[in-house]
Amino acid sequence: MKRKIIEIKEELCNGCGLCVDACHEAAIELVDGKARLISDEYCDGLGDCLPECPTGAILMIERDAAAYDEELVMSRIREREAAEDQVLAPHQEKTELSASTCGCPGMAAKSIRTQTDYVEQQPHQRKNHYDHQQQEVPSELRQWPVQLNLVHPQAPYLKEADLLIAADCTAYAYGNFHKDFMQGKVTLIGCPKLDDNQYYIEKLAEIFRLNSPKSITVVRMQVPCCGGITAGVRQAMLDSKTIVPYREVTLSADGQIIQ
Repeated sequence: MKRKIIEIKEELCNGCGLCVDACHEAAIELVDGKARLISDEYCDGLGDCLPECPTGAILMIERDAAAYDEELVMSRIREREAAEDQVLAPHQEKTELSASTCGCPGMAAKSIRTQTDYVEQQPHQRKNHYDHQQQEVPSELRQWPVQLNLVHPQAPYLKEADLLIAADCTAYAYGNFHKDFMQGKVTLIGCPKLDDNQYYIEKLAEIFRLNSPKSITVVRMQVPCCGGITAGVRQAMLDSKTIVPYREVTLSADGQIIQ
């Protein structure tokens, strides 16, 4: 059948990976440092990846192609997540809704067994555990507000700051978030699934241009839709010509650092 589908000009691709994060169907992968469409059946033809490409290597064309197969896409995403879970979270207990009930992997329901659950089942360990937990943990928040939509680009605390740009859910998934990520940094949070990611890109680019940050750290969740926040930050850095030390951290739902 003839339909709209992306085409990637390999000679123009710089291997930045922005399109990989932007594609919620996992239709694009980096192969030998170049973006490639893995299969016609994975591409829905909506072109979410097009505006993310800084070199214009991705085009929307019309040609004979296999029909988009949503069931195949969801199966591929589930297989990838299952493989990651086996390696990174063998102790995690979870129950996921089927694709027919919940099409988005980021909304799949799951139960997570925590260390506290284990202690509750071991009465002889309970007292020491909770005595240890009584120690007060100080906040590392250095400014207000923290929501990216509310932060003014000319706020004085942004000037030459070490920036932490985090997806909303990360601080709830990772227990030592304040100590390990927020300490010494100005924190900005947002949700690329629920908010306007294009607005984030424009606002972050303005913040970078006006304030010359010292470094940028991005923390996201493992779910595909959360890739929008890393893609947005990278694009904002390109748009503002910001070159500073940059770090990305991905967290699993049970609080493990994946990378």
